[in-house]
Amino acid sequence: MLISPTPPTTQESKEDTQHNKICKEHEHLLQTLPKGNGWMVQHLYNYNGFWLNSYIIKNILLLNTFFKPQPSDIFLASFMKSGTTWLKALMFSTLNRHRYNSSDHHLLHHNPQSTFPYLDSECYPFTDFTNAPSPRLFATHYPRLLLPSCITSCKFVYVCRDPKDVLISKWHFACKIRSKDLKPVAFEEAFELFCDGVSDYGPYWDHVLSYWKASLESPDMILFLKYEEMKKQPVVEVRKLAAFMGKPFTVEEEEKGEVEKIVELCSFEKLSGLEVNKNGVEKLGKLAVVERGDFFRKGEVGDWKNYLSEEMKERIDRISDEKFKDSGLIVGAN
Repeated sequence: MLISPTPPTTQESKEDTQHNKICKEHEHLLQTLPKGNGWMVQHLYNYNGFWLNSYIIKNILLLNTFFKPQPSDIFLASFMKSGTTWLKALMFSTLNRHRYNSSDHHLLHHNPQSTFPYLDSECYPFTDFTNAPSPRLFATHYPRLLLPSCITSCKFVYVCRDPKDVLISKWHFACKIRSKDLKPVAFEEAFELFCDGVSDYGPYWDHVLSYWKASLESPDMILFLKYEEMKKQPVVEVRKLAAFMGKPFTVEEEEKGEVEKIVELCSFEKLSGLEVNKNGVEKLGKLAVVERGDFFRKGEVGDWKNYLSEEMKERIDRISDEKFKDSGLIVGAN
């Protein structure tokens, strides 16, 4: 009797097996996790202390198994609506300033979201970044405590923003991309959910603290930026950014005003006025399809004053004081 030989296991078939195993694990996991109301989707799930939608949870499981970081990788991390689009533009322009001139710059024809991958929406194991130029740039909203240790050993740029402005910006964004099949989330409900920590990647305070504490322990590996300071002194902050990424501006570049040119190119006024950022959509993997214009609303510091009552303002400030007590961290405009 002839026995057919077992076909050799290929890397592709091995990855398929791992992928299928993780998908089943994910399905089982969702049945066990606490569930709350979502802003952009119907439900969020509490995974290891943070509220995530089901796709994002599945992605972190895949990320842990399949993503292979390189020592030179640099990650941009932030809580949602804290200045990610702006930082993407600044980081990309600073690192690639010798590749473009002012008339043919990549950002004049492409949305900042397309400059480097959003790690949370990639499709593992099918996405391969092996041949991307070094240093590779990636963006993520994952709290540091959920990232695999092989990633947290790389360099990170983290930007935080006043939680009151984050709340307002996030609610507007959620309203735009929430399915029309779902009942809209009223602002009062969003406020309560935010204060309770039930928002995508939340609680906000735990997210910020996870990176703040790590930045104090390893300041050479984590550059902790504040949105309000960047708005106040962008040239100073971009110099910090360049030095941290290993591309400090030379004396000659300073004399030519290269820092100021990058700041101007990446300004809210410049980017939001470009035709490429007014029309069309950006596809964030399987996560969402977003109108490009939805990445640009106001970009202002203190817009929360147009929405929050004094009681609401005091409640969020009180939570911030309690959460950040003894940490040395102060958020918002001084």
